Amino acid sequence: MVAASVIMFVLAGVFFNLNLFSGISDVSAILDPKARLVLSSALSLLLPVMSYLFSEAKNAGTIHSRATAGTAAAAATDLTLQAGIILVWMLLVELLRKKVDEIRMQGISSSLQRAGRVVWLGNLVFLNIRSAGRKIVFGILWILCATTVVQRIAFTEFGKRSYAHGKNFRLIASYMAQVLGSHAVPVVRQGGDVDAHGGAELLRRCPYIVMGEDQLVKEATADGYELNNVSVAAGIVTVGDVWSLPESDSGVAAWDGDKDQRLRRLCLSFALFKLLRRRFEQHEPLTKEEASNGRELIFRGLYKPDGVTADAEAVFQVINDDVNFLSEYYHSVVPVIFASPFFLLANYVLLPVVVLGLCLMTIFLCGNGDLSYALVSIHTDNYTIQIGIRNLTLCLLQEITKYPPSFFSLLDLSITSLLFIIFIYESVWELVVFLLSNWFLVSLVCDYTAKHEWREKPCFRWSFRRIRWLRSKMSHGDLTIKQFSVLNLRWPPIIPLPSMLSLLVRARTVPDCVKDSLMEYLVAHDHAAPVSIGMPALDNDEESRHETNLFSNLSWAFESKSIAEVILTWHIATTIFEERFPSRAPSKNDAAAFSMVATRLSKYCAYLVIFRPELLPDNQDKTERVVELMRKELKEGLGCLEFFLFRHAARVERIKKLKGEDRWTEKKVVKNAVTLGVSLLEKAAAPNHSDSVWKMLARVWTELMIYIAPSTDEEHMKGHENALVQGGEFITVLWALTTHTGISRQPMQGAQVHA
Repeated sequence: MVAASVIMFVLAGVFFNLNLFSGISDVSAILDPKARLVLSSALSLLLPVMSYLFSEAKNAGTIHSRATAGTAAAAATDLTLQAGIILVWMLLVELLRKKVDEIRMQGISSSLQRAGRVVWLGNLVFLNIRSAGRKIVFGILWILCATTVVQRIAFTEFGKRSYAHGKNFRLIASYMAQVLGSHAVPVVRQGGDVDAHGGAELLRRCPYIVMGEDQLVKEATADGYELNNVSVAAGIVTVGDVWSLPESDSGVAAWDGDKDQRLRRLCLSFALFKLLRRRFEQHEPLTKEEASNGRELIFRGLYKPDGVTADAEAVFQVINDDVNFLSEYYHSVVPVIFASPFFLLANYVLLPVVVLGLCLMTIFLCGNGDLSYALVSIHTDNYTIQIGIRNLTLCLLQEITKYPPSFFSLLDLSITSLLFIIFIYESVWELVVFLLSNWFLVSLVCDYTAKHEWREKPCFRWSFRRIRWLRSKMSHGDLTIKQFSVLNLRWPPIIPLPSMLSLLVRARTVPDCVKDSLMEYLVAHDHAAPVSIGMPALDNDEESRHETNLFSNLSWAFESKSIAEVILTWHIATTIFEERFPSRAPSKNDAAAFSMVATRLSKYCAYLVIFRPELLPDNQDKTERVVELMRKELKEGLGCLEFFLFRHAARVERIKKLKGEDRWTEKKVVKNAVTLGVSLLEKAAAPNHSDSVWKMLARVWTELMIYIAPSTDEEHMKGHENALVQGGEFITVLWALTTHTGISRQPMQGAQVHA
């Protein structure tokens, strides 16, 4: 019993802290990856361990009964107090398991395993408990467990068969083929109204579907679905419908307070999520028409809606929400993907009524049809209910000093009470997350757009206004970027770096200057062709011819065909330069913004090489080999003492002795990097040239970041999926952006490559 108490105390403490400090944010439907790892491991071992302890407690009670009252009396004896407490814990933990289990649209193996556990718990309840009052209490807990299993199986089966969920990516493929084939999108791009009103008109006429596509299906075909005419189908909501809502309904502007277009951008993110999921499932590149339309919509309609003012924040907000939708679709522990007013009514109003009816039926059956006897037995057969938790707690507190085992009884009571409180909190938390999720908000906007009769209902308008107000008070998760310097790496070269260490790497908010730099690069270059890296990063500044002459002799630093080697070379060189000319927080100073862009992207790319090689274009084994050789070279160059003990600044000064000639040396990343770093310091020696170097470095890292972002093969898609469940990565947001705009990558060919 002591072992069981310790196990449950630790588990209850983990659940309590997880719920107390998790908070509510835009991605709160996803469990933190570190917590998932701990809880999944603990819960996978809990049932067999607790079943063994339950059996031991039950057998101990049976032996004691036989010794005191004989075999016949022992056979009729109810469960002992210890066995009953363990069984309550097992049922409560099974109720809390939904906090860990993801809601997936494919396969029900996990649900069937959970159903097996629930059947086993039902066997323990109904075959071991004799008294009516205790059987009622345990039976109600078991019904709640069975209900959660039935819910998950229903979610999976409904999702797999639904055109709005499991079959949606094939339906969207057919829809996009029909829309693009009917020339609706080219007309939008080339229409006179678009030129007259700027890029914002693209969004008002955007045919990307937000909700209602399941109404379009006519019949299945060999390569997709035959669809009904979009113009005559009822309930279809497109991005254009939502974006034009303030013009079609004069009451919207005063009603939803969407002055910053947050709601409309959220609907655009939802439409893009459906297109992104199609890429995720099918692993196929966009067609030329889809890529062209995506570039027009994002670069012209969203980034520069008036043709002049650039808004990189809007683009990254939309794409980040797009990726969050994708992450929640595959890894949510709350059924937000089904969010709608109808689902709210069915799952959170009607289902509790059905469960209440089942509980009343259990009370009636356990009392052999005598309802009054059953209700009385609940009070008389359960000692805790009869005495009261407050009185029982006070009694145990008084007895601790006189009778030490009372401490364990008090501990058991505390654990049970804590588990009950966590279960109630979990139920309320799930409802709150559902109501405040982006999915439910998009559903409300689409219902308001498609169902004109809803606009006049005061209850609907009041509810929507309250939800909007509550969401405005929530903390929205900022887009973050991991920061890591390889010169801080002290891990022994002979021992591989564990991937779990990536969770300890510091994350910083992505600065606006980084977003602006990335978007300016994408818009300024013709990316209908594949992107590449090389000399363009050194000589694409047409306004300053002297900079071309200043940096043209650094082209040797791009000669490697391994992107990992190029990244580490420029990262170490940037770190050396930063030590002499520290980066500053950007204000009105362009040079400070350039230094911020260069250092943030440099440290993030280094993080990807060390901890996320599966997200880079190189073969993962090649990247790991490059890292291993770099660590050995650092240790040999610094010496064992300096490698493990010296601080960052001292390391930077010490490795400068590794400088070589101004040319590429194979398999000597650190030597190449130091040579490049010293060259940068020499070029910055002239007055004001340090700003020019930072400007060049910002261009280099922007181009590197854009180069590594695109990917269409299945291996890299799997890497992005793993990144989603572990909290997401900035490179995944860029991957989504390049996917929607049709940007691809061409192989590295050394310094002769030009964009």
